[in-house]
Amino acid sequence: MLRRLALAMMVGCAGGEEAPSGGAPSVDASADAPVADGGFDVAEDTGTLSVDAPPADTSFADDAACATATAEAKTEILPVDIVWMVDNSASMEPAVAEIKAGLNAFAALIAAKKLDYKVIMLALRSKTSPITVAGSIRYPVCIPPPLAGDDNCGNGPRFFHSHVDVKSTQPLEQFLGTLDQTEGYKVGQERGAEPWKAQLRPSASRTIVVVTDDNSRLSATDFETFAGGKNPFNSLVLPPGLLDASRAGMFSGYLFAALYGWGSATDPTVKCKYADGSSPPSAGPTYTTLVTKTTGPRAKICDGKAAWTPFFDAIATAVAKTAKLACELDLPVPAVGTLDPSAVNVKIEGAVIPKVANAAACGTSVAWYYDNDAAPKKVILCPAACDKANASVGVDKPGKIEVLFGCKTVIK
Repeated sequence: MLRRLALAMMVGCAGGEEAPSGGAPSVDASADAPVADGGFDVAEDTGTLSVDAPPADTSFADDAACATATAEAKTEILPVDIVWMVDNSASMEPAVAEIKAGLNAFAALIAAKKLDYKVIMLALRSKTSPITVAGSIRYPVCIPPPLAGDDNCGNGPRFFHSHVDVKSTQPLEQFLGTLDQTEGYKVGQERGAEPWKAQLRPSASRTIVVVTDDNSRLSATDFETFAGGKNPFNSLVLPPGLLDASRAGMFSGYLFAALYGWGSATDPTVKCKYADGSSPPSAGPTYTTLVTKTTGPRAKICDGKAAWTPFFDAIATAVAKTAKLACELDLPVPAVGTLDPSAVNVKIEGAVIPKVANAAACGTSVAWYYDNDAAPKKVILCPAACDKANASVGVDKPGKIEVLFGCKTVIK
């Protein structure tokens, strides 16, 4: 999806120009607030990144021969991949029903934000419910169209369902194992799944959503940094964790959301209570760790049906906030006059950032460079500058990037 970025230019001219108890569901739902905060804010999507003419700045030499003109360039919002993993235990029947009923509306929320999205579902897949697997009652997920490709739980252009029996305490193990198809987690094996790694798009941001009433026996630390090898809990094999260097940043900056058995915003060991006074098997402290670390949204499984609409909304909002800019800005051709590549400057949130020679010169600097110094077509932000831009610019974010033309380029 391409979002318009308005650029103000000065061109050298040759002659031109936790929710309270008592019925309301408890959802912690801000992608930029700690998990203890029970509410969430949705910033208005301004639709365009507008830029004014450059203000006076001591970094620039005064030039009375400059005039102001306006041009537009395009910048790209990168895709978003959202992986749902659903516990198929018998106790999960109500939650499974809500997912089947609400996932299409959730996808519509993402689509309304003009994001290029894909939903990947990791769960048993069957139109028949419940089913018996190895003598146990299990509740599968079957998503209907339009997200699914047909009435038989089929895949669609923006949806892929990997058939896997998700065990109550093993979602994180099965996530890693099925991701890399390690021994014990391959298609046809008890804990295995159809391969789904290829569904993850290289440039997309990642959101992981787990729905369960239990806790993970794999720790949050191992989920991220396990070195790879024998599963600590059985004889199967797990690959490296999500943030291992071997993954080359595939899950860098991922968002973790969950609907599970937490009951306190301050004590991760406290379980929530269902309407009948009972509690789920666990408060899910491992999921609290991951939600807190990534500042993702969460909701209480004990709130039942009332939890789901706010939870879906909160994830959609969080996904939009974590959507990333491509950080390559098309360099427009001035409507009048001649573009001087040595008279281009870039501002992020009002601060001029310097130019470096090329990508290799970026280091940790908040800086930028051309795609081609001799005949530039793009302004490319260095990684640190890209991070700075993504913190304030994009879907549901009010910040702006300015590209200024006509004053001598600030060089690092």
